[in-house]
Amino acid sequence: MEKYYLQLVRYLTVRLRDRHMAADIAHDAYVKVLEGARHDTLEYPQAYLYRTALNLVVDSHRRAAVRRSHSIEDVQAEEQPAEDAHAPHDSLYLQQRAALVSRALNELSEPCREAFLLRKIDGLAHPEIAARMGISKGMVEKHIVNAMRHCRIRVKEMEYARAGAGTLQ
Repeated sequence: MEKYYLQLVRYLTVRLRDRHMAADIAHDAYVKVLEGARHDTLEYPQAYLYRTALNLVVDSHRRAAVRRSHSIEDVQAEEQPAEDAHAPHDSLYLQQRAALVSRALNELSEPCREAFLLRKIDGLAHPEIAARMGISKGMVEKHIVNAMRHCRIRVKEMEYARAGAGTLQ
């Protein structure tokens, strides 16, 4: 399945005219396919991967269109603290989720974590990360895909464990 990665990034780059966004969507598509229960039994894995990536592109465009459709008043109203009883709960949830992601990242090998953080936090491109870390671009891509997969799986596991623990108390 990984043999299609560079091809997919090139294909998405042509469609999106943005290599960084294409790489991000390719990563997300890989993670989504690899996390799916069916990826070992797919008759046409490349087609499934490309369709998943294109669906993510469509989702991205839809989210961007929704953001553009908000008026300034809507955005300002969202930025102001609402008298909503759920706001503290949402904030707590985001803090807990960030802590789960942090714990999951700490479980990764140092090179895997470093490549992921350089891409997602510092916004470096794969060639820049490869040069900085002294590894191949392909290895950077593998580290990032592995980190994303690991974090998603571990966060789900930790949330499930917390939910189970919460119902026992």
